[in-house]
Amino acid sequence: MHKNKSLFQSFANAFSGIIHLVKYERNARIHSIATVIVLLSSIILELNITEWIFILIAISVVWISEFFNTALENLFDLLEPRKNGYVKAGKDMAAAAVLISAILSVIIGLLILGPAILEKLIR
Repeated sequence: MHKNKSLFQSFANAFSGIIHLVKYERNARIHSIATVIVLLSSIILELNITEWIFILIAISVVWISEFFNTALENLFDLLEPRKNGYVKAGKDMAAAAVLISAILSVIIGLLILGPAILEKLIR
């Protein structure tokens, strides 16, 4: 088993994974755009610390789900490149995890950003 020889190499590998995901996965590019929009909106709306925590957790959960989903899909494709009901079910469940996390993050975003936007518009 190959271990990273340095902390720097561990970080380099992690950043390589981020770049690979965003470069090759359409949904990751969609998540990137949504992340930027939500972060900019949060800055403009001057969210409080508690609101920021929930926004950042929601964003992180979606990204973490997407990374695990993509890793599992790649592993399934490597182990069983032919059509297989178990592989399909595994891929579908991993995709469902991303969908659930995305829906939850939208709800959190609406609950936090919605009232803040309305307050800015009323003032």
